[in-house]
Amino acid sequence: MAKQARQYTIRNVPDRVDRSLRRRVKETGESFNKVVLDALTIGAGESARPKRDLSEIVGSLSEKEANRIDDEVRRQRQIDPELWK
Repeated sequence: MAKQARQYTIRNVPDRVDRSLRRRVKETGESFNKVVLDALTIGAGESARPKRDLSEIVGSLSEKEANRIDDEVRRQRQIDPELWK
């Protein structure tokens, strides 16, 4: 069953909000509807788009945790000569 789309009519949008949304349309080349939906989604505390990178966790590790990860990556990159005989 298809999900029913909701429609809203929003009144009294402040000029600065309208300018910001229209600026975003020009910057991204996306439709006004898409830009407003993204802003509404983010404003509601939801994610507008699925993340395709690790930007949410960058800088969130302690130095100790980051060093442990770096050490493990280095360890896994070592070639075991016995496996290549």
